[in-house]
Amino acid sequence: MQKTITVLPGDGIGQEVVEAATKVLDKVAERYGHQFEYRYGDIGGTSIDKNNDPLPQETIDTCLQSDGVLLGAVGGPKWDNLKSGMRPEQGLLGIRKALGLFANLRPVTGHESLTDSSTLKKEVIEGVDLVIVRELTGGLYFGEPKERREIDGESGAVDTLAYKKSEIERIVRQAFEMAKVRRKKLTSVDKANVLETSRLWRETVDEIKGDYPEIEVEHMLVDNAAMQLIREPKQFDVVVTENTFGDILSDAASMLTGSLGMLPSASIGSKAPGLYEPVHGSAPDIAGKGIANPLATISSAAMMLKYSFGMLEEADAIDNAVAEVLRNGHRTGDLAKPGEKALSTEEMTEKVIDALK
Repeated sequence: MQKTITVLPGDGIGQEVVEAATKVLDKVAERYGHQFEYRYGDIGGTSIDKNNDPLPQETIDTCLQSDGVLLGAVGGPKWDNLKSGMRPEQGLLGIRKALGLFANLRPVTGHESLTDSSTLKKEVIEGVDLVIVRELTGGLYFGEPKERREIDGESGAVDTLAYKKSEIERIVRQAFEMAKVRRKKLTSVDKANVLETSRLWRETVDEIKGDYPEIEVEHMLVDNAAMQLIREPKQFDVVVTENTFGDILSDAASMLTGSLGMLPSASIGSKAPGLYEPVHGSAPDIAGKGIANPLATISSAAMMLKYSFGMLEEADAIDNAVAEVLRNGHRTGDLAKPGEKALSTEEMTEKVIDALK
């Protein structure tokens, strides 16, 4: 099978981790008789430097012509105070919008071999298996107006939180469908005691749940959900929530795995190719040092094989290789204990490739 993959390295460690993932994909292609063609595009801060645009139209066109998109990371302090007002993150938000990617899937799976790497107690995180389904194209990040203006006689700023019912319906149905093939429990997270958008969100969930009588549904306020995620994470199966809440909760969930460097994600829509990226950021403090953890990006590539290409066996092979490497005690610096040998990005990638063989 031949597939075209658009690769968007982005900023910071993005270049290093996507290179690791493509090496693993090449090994999968060799083993299973596939052919992956890579097309590279610019995004984020490096694209601002090169094109004076965080998301050139050429990048969008390349992504639309591909079967899947693999992204590294965007952002960094270098671009925090540009006079143009451009931000690297505009590239990420823009590509999600351009591709109509309304659902972000962030699985959180506790590897038994990594329980000691988490700051939480072993009995709390052992056996954790949940997925956060985050709405991607609405809410606070996209609401208008978004502006600086005078408020009550002093300088101020305004952001607008807005959702259409149709935006809520499609992400909630995506979450229900995922719960059907998992443990049949859905937790909808909102702030319905304060926000009108959350009250609409909760009403919509209650309307749709009648179509899924086999699914256990609960509503949870976001502040309680943040606490429960750390106190008793095994109670969750599928968690669905709006854009901002999902962004925060999924990062908090990284502590369940021991490192943000372990969390993959998939952003999917109805028609356009899916976008796959690690949850972690660009980590400019370690960029270029060859010590970044590539496993989240490698696992994101496995999600691409599963959700965009239908290559279930190949995706499982990558996931099993990652698990084997961790069981054998191999760690990058973010996971290694004091005194343990920390592998470089390249060394960890080779361990995964060896496990695939």
